[in-house]
Amino acid sequence: MRSTTPLFAILIYKVFYSRTYSTSTYLSLIPLVIGVGLATYGDYYFTALGFLLTLLGTLLASVKTILTNRLMTGSLKLPALEVLLRMSPLAAAQSLLMAWATGELGAFSAAVESRGFSQGTVLALLGNGFIAFALNVASFQTNRLAGALTVTVCGNVKQCLTILFGIALFNVKVGALNAVGMALAVAGAAWYSAVELRSKGRAAAMPAPPPREKDDDGAERRWSSGGLSEFIGPLQRVGTASWLGEWRGARAVEPATARKA
Repeated sequence: MRSTTPLFAILIYKVFYSRTYSTSTYLSLIPLVIGVGLATYGDYYFTALGFLLTLLGTLLASVKTILTNRLMTGSLKLPALEVLLRMSPLAAAQSLLMAWATGELGAFSAAVESRGFSQGTVLALLGNGFIAFALNVASFQTNRLAGALTVTVCGNVKQCLTILFGIALFNVKVGALNAVGMALAVAGAAWYSAVELRSKGRAAAMPAPPPREKDDDGAERRWSSGGLSEFIGPLQRVGTASWLGEWRGARAVEPATARKA
């Protein structure tokens, strides 16, 4: 279910921001999503409530990724650390509320009273918090530079890497179908990366509009590539100013001439 996060991101962009992607981008996501589904294939069991909560979590993950991208690239242009500073208290309050509802706070208090925390446990908790902080900073910065959809694609690749590390470090056994799924997901991610790089390369190759410069009087003009057109604007303004001065002088002389007559 989590592998469908890129699809939710595309749907949200389409509905709320009227943003579309190229056909190649859509096609590259098909092997990525299917590959992660095959890589995690196994003994599935779930309840209706668990399925709905997982679906809601996938939707909220897409919403969070897109909203953080808008905060960092929209009109506010907040840096990654400031976004994390504003979101962390809300996330902490939510976590404490869920810990109280599930009874984890009571278990934690009992462990503290019985002095069940060793120095190694405390260091492990501090290290876990620091790693989570670094991960969020890196994730937000990547989101700002690469985009929300790319971050969701990276999330799918991360699931495959987690399985590979489990095989290497903990001797986790996987089947042939899981291996095919991982290979398919990595191939889809590579295809998506190639499409994005090609798209950004074409955008960078497009000629930029000529720069605008300002004259001494603060008027903005566009410089041309050649000829005398870059001098016509200032000369026209000078000529117009001189003509206006002569006209005002003539208007000032006319009443005096009329009085003498």
